[in-house]
Amino acid sequence: MDWTERRERFRGILNGSRCFHPASVYDAMSARIAEDLGYEVGMLAGSTGSMSVLGAPDLIVLTLTEFAAQCYRVCRAGNIALLVDSDHGYGNALNVKRTVEELETAGVSALTIEDTVLPLPYGATKTTLISIEEGVGKMKAALAGRQDPRLVVAGRTGALRVTSLEDTIARCKAYEAAGVDALFLAGASNKEEVEAISQATTIPLFLGGGQDPFADNDWFAAHRVKIVLLGHQPIAAAVQAVYTTMKALREGTPPSQLTGLPSRALMARVTRADDYREWTRELLRSTAGGD
Repeated sequence: MDWTERRERFRGILNGSRCFHPASVYDAMSARIAEDLGYEVGMLAGSTGSMSVLGAPDLIVLTLTEFAAQCYRVCRAGNIALLVDSDHGYGNALNVKRTVEELETAGVSALTIEDTVLPLPYGATKTTLISIEEGVGKMKAALAGRQDPRLVVAGRTGALRVTSLEDTIARCKAYEAAGVDALFLAGASNKEEVEAISQATTIPLFLGGGQDPFADNDWFAAHRVKIVLLGHQPIAAAVQAVYTTMKALREGTPPSQLTGLPSRALMARVTRADDYREWTRELLRSTAGGD
């Protein structure tokens, strides 16, 4: 597994002139499907990590060890460059450093560290942010934990929806000055916000999402937006498909009458059945001579 080549490909996206929409992946098979469909980048979020590993909502109950293990499973399944949401780094700046070390070892190509106060403190009723000074410390810790200079570290802020555009710009400028490779804007919802941040900074921008993009890829590219997320519909679609299939079987539908199932050819492709057949032939059925 060549983590270096994948990271170089992701660096190529940062240095290029296009905007990309990553595939939302959450396990080995979803990563293979994304690669087979031609996606250049996969995105593993904290929310989809929590759902796929624990069956739990995105409340920061997933541990770093569990998340890093899921990242490794995704990375080893194929050759897609993986961007991951490493939340707040699972603690303070020292924890951030450890987080980057673990995720780099797991094979990710890029990661984000955010400035949200996580997990939700006792008595809190709304999202809050750490100070800019602490945020800068976390960004510096992330860079200190990086051993491979090709690994992309993005500073993420949720200030657009929590504080103000002015505070967002101040945070972005501070994180850029700390040395991060890119800035991830959570909650950007219009061109005016992105234009202002693009004008105030010089490094690539990533946008969180879930709704339809508010601009086309040419506009995004012209404002240094390299990554725009489209949400995490694949895992939701998978949940619905499993629920529908199990419900039908429970209610007496014969297996032969189920709908929406993948073809044998598709199942063989995503499980790499041809590769395993070849390995079986070469390694388990050898007719080489010997005593």
